[in-house]
Amino acid sequence: MGYTRVLGSEIAGLKVPAVIPNTDYENEAKPAYYNDTATPMHQRMEALVLDLQDRLVVALESLEPSRKFIRDRWEREDGNGYGISCVLQDGEVYEKAGVNVSVIEGTLAPGQLRSMRERNPQTANKLNANEEYDFRVAGVSVVVHPRNPYAPTAHKNYRRFEVYRKSNKEAGPVLAWFGGGADLTPAYLFEDDVKYFHQTLKQACDAHDPQYYPRFKQWCDTYFTNIHRDETRGVGGIFFDDLEDKAPEDLFHFAYDAGSAFIKAYVPLVAKRMTMPYTLRERNWQLIRRGHYAEFNLVYDRGTKFGLMTPGARIESILMSLPLTARWEYMNQPEPGSPEAHLLEAVRTTTDWAK
Repeated sequence: MGYTRVLGSEIAGLKVPAVIPNTDYENEAKPAYYNDTATPMHQRMEALVLDLQDRLVVALESLEPSRKFIRDRWEREDGNGYGISCVLQDGEVYEKAGVNVSVIEGTLAPGQLRSMRERNPQTANKLNANEEYDFRVAGVSVVVHPRNPYAPTAHKNYRRFEVYRKSNKEAGPVLAWFGGGADLTPAYLFEDDVKYFHQTLKQACDAHDPQYYPRFKQWCDTYFTNIHRDETRGVGGIFFDDLEDKAPEDLFHFAYDAGSAFIKAYVPLVAKRMTMPYTLRERNWQLIRRGHYAEFNLVYDRGTKFGLMTPGARIESILMSLPLTARWEYMNQPEPGSPEAHLLEAVRTTTDWAK
C-alpha cells in the first residue's frame, strides 16, 4: 500500500551526492570472472548479472534518502533455478524500482520453441520443431520509475540463453546467444539528457564494434514500439537479441561493458532531475505515459510473454516492470506547442540522438 503525501513534498529533503558510485566502470578494476576462461560461460554470466545487480542497487540507493531495496531471494518450486528480486517502492526518489536477477533452466514449452524458430531463421535451422529441448538462462532485468515527472523511467536487460537437446544435454548447447539492451522513457523531453544517455551507450558499443550502436539503436526503435498507437515507448537506446556474431568471450565482454554503462548513462539523469518542482499537471501526464509503458510490456514484450509461458514462473518478478501507478484518460490530447506535445513529437519520429 502507498501512503498519503503532499504532491512534490519529497523535493525538500533530497540532496544530490557529490559522487554517484559505480559510474566509472571504464577505470575500475575488472572482476575475477571477467577473464576467467576456465569457468563455464553460464557460470560467468551468472556472476556478471549478480554483479550488475549489486552495483546498480548501490548507485540507485545513493540518491534515495528514505528507503533501501528489499532483497527477495526465491527458488523455483521444481528446483531448477533461483532469482533475487531487489525492489524499492514508495521512496522519495523512486516510486518503484526493480533490479531482478534470474538464473533458471527447464524444458522449452512448444509455444516458446515455436516463437524462437519464427523470429530467427538461423534458430529455425538449428532447432527441430519435433524435438524436445532444455534451456538455461541467466539474466538481469531492471525497470526504474522515479517519482518526479521530470526524471525519466529507464529499462535495462542483459542475459545469455543456452539451448540443449533434451536427449543429449551432456554434448553442450546446440546454440547460445546474448540479448539485452537499455532504453529511456521520459515523460518530459530534455534533449541534452537523451543525447548523454545515447552517447554513453554508444561509447560502450564502439569499444567492441562500430556497427553495434547504429544497428542496435535501430533495433531498439523498431522493437519498443506501441504499434496500436504508432509511437515508440520512449526515446530509445540499444536493443539486441540472438547475438552470436562473435566469439562468446568477446560478446561476454561487450555485455559487461554495456551493462555497466547503463549505470553511468542513467543514474546521473535521475540525480539531475529529481529535485525539480512539479505540479499536478506534470504528475498526471507522467501517469498517462506510464499507462502507455504498461501497454507495451503487456501486449508486445517478448520477455514478459516468455516468462508467462514458462511453467513454474514467478509472476511477481515477471510483472515487476509495471509502474506502481498509471492513468488512462479518454482522448487525452496535449495542447499544441506544449511540453507534453513536444514529447509526443519525439516518440513519433526517429532521431539520431548520439550526434
